[in-house]
Amino acid sequence: MESVNIKELNERIQQESGFVDILSLEMGKVIVGQKHLVENLMIALLANGHILLEGVPGLAKTLAISTLSKAVNAKFNRIQFTPDLLPADVVGTLIYSQKKETFEVRKGPVFANFVLADEINRAPAKVQSALLEAMQERQVTIGDSTFALPEPFLVMATQNPIEQEGTYPLPEAQVDRFMLKVVVDYPKKEEEKLIIRMNNTGVFPTPNPVVSPEDIIRARNVVREVYMDEKIERYIVDIVYATRTPEEYGLKNLKDLISYGGSPRASISLSAAAKAYAFIKRRGYVIPEDVRAVCPEVLRHRIGLTYEAEAENVTSEEIISQVINAVVVP
Repeated sequence: MESVNIKELNERIQQESGFVDILSLEMGKVIVGQKHLVENLMIALLANGHILLEGVPGLAKTLAISTLSKAVNAKFNRIQFTPDLLPADVVGTLIYSQKKETFEVRKGPVFANFVLADEINRAPAKVQSALLEAMQERQVTIGDSTFALPEPFLVMATQNPIEQEGTYPLPEAQVDRFMLKVVVDYPKKEEEKLIIRMNNTGVFPTPNPVVSPEDIIRARNVVREVYMDEKIERYIVDIVYATRTPEEYGLKNLKDLISYGGSPRASISLSAAAKAYAFIKRRGYVIPEDVRAVCPEVLRHRIGLTYEAEAENVTSEEIISQVINAVVVP
């Protein structure tokens, strides 16, 4: 009976996920390379999560989310985070109207489907908290009124890993709110030649709206239905537990390198991202490879490194790699 249900689910998901290829092609017209970034944007969008990007300037981070918003035909706002930014500049404020002799609500740029928080670590903690509350609660309180944010709602925050002077690093509790942390790398030589050619001609392709926000909301509901076996759930829990108590998984060498492991939010995100990844691959069920594929992005920012790890130049990616190799695959 179960196999029949999975067969039906598989067929349904193959029909429902058809737009993923169209959306990828549309984004590929504008963004040269960066397939990893585009794929992770899709995962965040389908899994109803937010994404934190780390990379040097000029790697098409802003272009990626603005292209996605045009292809989805949704509202896009970019907020440049600066040290003098106030929470009201992000969420909105009450403005006094002399004509009506009352206070009126003026909504901030966070009221959009896609919000780019550019250089999030440039703004003080107050502003970061205002944005992160909107991300978590999906609503904003201005004065006495609470306003729901539009659906779908996706925040893509960027931070520059090089220049740390005059920045306010995101506290661990706030970083944990991001489902994925993606490290954006330089393009390949052939891709960079195409980028130069495109800029020299001055002819830039524009994405067409190929999907509606309603399609995304419907797809999110289907993603939740992707079948996840109990063995896969146990596999996810084992991976997260191995970051907390590595010695129980034969990784005694990691005990002194990890100050804290993934929280239950890591398990939830790993499950949701694996389901979204299976959906992108047009499958109605999650396999261990799906979990392994999304593991680095989900866990990268959720593992605390000790001073010893930093002294030995051990990265969270290396720890994740060891964990994935040590945990028994179902």
